[in-house]
Amino acid sequence: MQKKNCFYLGKIVKKYSFKGELLVKLDTDDPEQFVEMESVFVELHKKLIPFFIESCSLHKSELLRVKFEEVETEADANALLGSHLYLPLEALPKLTGNQFYYHEIIGFTVKDKDFGEVGIISSVNDTTAQALFVIDRKGTEILIPINDQFISKVDRTTKTIHLDVPQGLIELYL
Repeated sequence: MQKKNCFYLGKIVKKYSFKGELLVKLDTDDPEQFVEMESVFVELHKKLIPFFIESCSLHKSELLRVKFEEVETEADANALLGSHLYLPLEALPKLTGNQFYYHEIIGFTVKDKDFGEVGIISSVNDTTAQALFVIDRKGTEILIPINDQFISKVDRTTKTIHLDVPQGLIELYL
């Protein structure tokens, strides 16, 4: 499995017991949806290695307590500390309405209510305090905050996101 075909699930942050159990900090708003997993990919030495899950439960509501098959000792668990976990993109629950995953909207056309066609989403910058649509308009980069109040409609059929942004925001970049 290649990383480009997966999504980041979380990171192994610490050991839970002397029997190889680990705690995973999940990158999700809904950790309950991952309690029934049978396997995950663990990134080791820049490769994704499948690990089968023996048991899995929520720990203090934000962490996932995981026991992998063949991870039996504290030394086995130590070798996995700090590793990132991934799942195939197909494992993501389907979103509807105006909800979307960042990876799925790359290539979508952005249309603003007043401005008209803005450009094509080339990426999403989520390293800032406010996630941003990075839009390519004929070689000019336009950044628009991803804000529920700005998003009028996400049309997956036409691959278009309709926005209603404050006047002048788009023109700042032109």
